[in-house]
Amino acid sequence: MLTDKFSLAPSVSVTVSVIIPALNEAQNLPFVLRRIPAWVGEVILVDGHSTDDTVRVAREVWPDIRIVTQDDCCKGAALRQGFAAATGDIIVMLDADGSTDPSEMGMFIRLLRNGAHFVKGSRFLQGAGTADISPLRQWGNLGLTLLVRILFGCSFSDLCYGYIAFWRDLLPVLDLDADGFEIETLMNLRALRARLKVVEVHSFEARRLSGQSHLNTFRDGWRVLLTILRERFAPARRNLAGLDDGEVWTFPQPIQAPTRNAVLGGMRSDAGMTR
Repeated sequence: MLTDKFSLAPSVSVTVSVIIPALNEAQNLPFVLRRIPAWVGEVILVDGHSTDDTVRVAREVWPDIRIVTQDDCCKGAALRQGFAAATGDIIVMLDADGSTDPSEMGMFIRLLRNGAHFVKGSRFLQGAGTADISPLRQWGNLGLTLLVRILFGCSFSDLCYGYIAFWRDLLPVLDLDADGFEIETLMNLRALRARLKVVEVHSFEARRLSGQSHLNTFRDGWRVLLTILRERFAPARRNLAGLDDGEVWTFPQPIQAPTRNAVLGGMRSDAGMTR
């Protein structure tokens, strides 16, 4: 049961699957893969038919990596295919371009072990930041985030950021059907509407190491807007966690990444989280 996550015994350990969608990211993957914590049990690279050495480089740097060849185009489809292949208790989404820092992952896992169902990074909390967002994208993200706060009565600070970790058994609850970058927004809204315990944690978004972004500001922004409106007027979802509608916890203070024992051994419930 999902609500059992609030009372996991300290002796219970968890396994972690990291999902990395990639398209022509051979130059960036060595940096990303070498920063993934050693306690991660499964890394899945969803390759979007790269024409460079993405797959070869991934196997050289992380020999046990699982390669999944993407069936359809776009980030959302890649993530859904990676989710379906994952076997870990917890799924973590990571970008292949170096913008999301794998060393922050321990903080996400720690909060899940402390009782959260769904943890999302935010670039706009205390201790957070971004070096990879244009003024246009920043204003667009702000506008969409404010719209969600008004329509859903929640306190999200960052809507369009894809550093997310959650329990794998939530996949049927999220029931994801998005193919593009709007999947990140969809996940946030579906978790919120299911009254899951959602926690925002500070995260720093670095500049893409090399290559070109696959994000199209206007096209993908429009798809995010349509996703918001669709979810606002969709039938209500079952309350799985017994929480009031629109509750989002935040973890704004920087903390040191935990050791393997601290991450997998469990810690005091809800430490440091505020609403």
